[in-house]
Amino acid sequence: MKNHVFRPLLVVIGLVVLVLLIRPFYVPKDFGVHERGYMYGWYRQSNTEDWKKVKVKYQGSEYCKDCHADKLESISQSPHMIIQCENCHGPALDHPSDPEKLTIDRSRGQCLRCHAKLSYPKSSRAGIKGIDPDTHNADTECVSCHNPHKPSLEGLK
Repeated sequence: MKNHVFRPLLVVIGLVVLVLLIRPFYVPKDFGVHERGYMYGWYRQSNTEDWKKVKVKYQGSEYCKDCHADKLESISQSPHMIIQCENCHGPALDHPSDPEKLTIDRSRGQCLRCHAKLSYPKSSRAGIKGIDPDTHNADTECVSCHNPHKPSLEGLK
C-alpha cells in the first residue's frame, strides 16, 4: 500500500480503537437495548422511573369526549375529523382543573397553518381547501364567518 493511503488509514483505525477504549468509562452500564428489544431503542434503564414522572401534555380526542361530546360529534362528521382537538385548543395537560378553560387560538394564523393555498399536487396537502390570505377577507378572523367544528358551507355563521 502506498504511503498516502496507509497513513490516513492508520489514523482512522487509531481513532476507532481510542473510542472503543474510552467508551466504557463514559457510557453508563445500564445503557443499551433491554428486554423489549429495539422497540424503544437505546435508553438508560435506570432512567425509566424519571420518565414515568413526566406529565403527558397531549391527551388526544378520547380525553375530550366525556365533557365535550357535542363538539366531538359535530367535528367527527366534518373534514376536520382527522385533526386532534389539541391542535387548535392547545395541550390538555391538567385540564379541566388547571386551567379551567383551555386557551383557544382564534387567530387567522391558526387556520392558515393548514388552509393557506399551497400547491403540493402529489401530497395529501393538495386535498385541503386553501385560500389566498391576501384576498380572502384579509382583515377578518376566520372564526367570525366560519365555525371550525362544522367546516363546510353549512358551518358558516
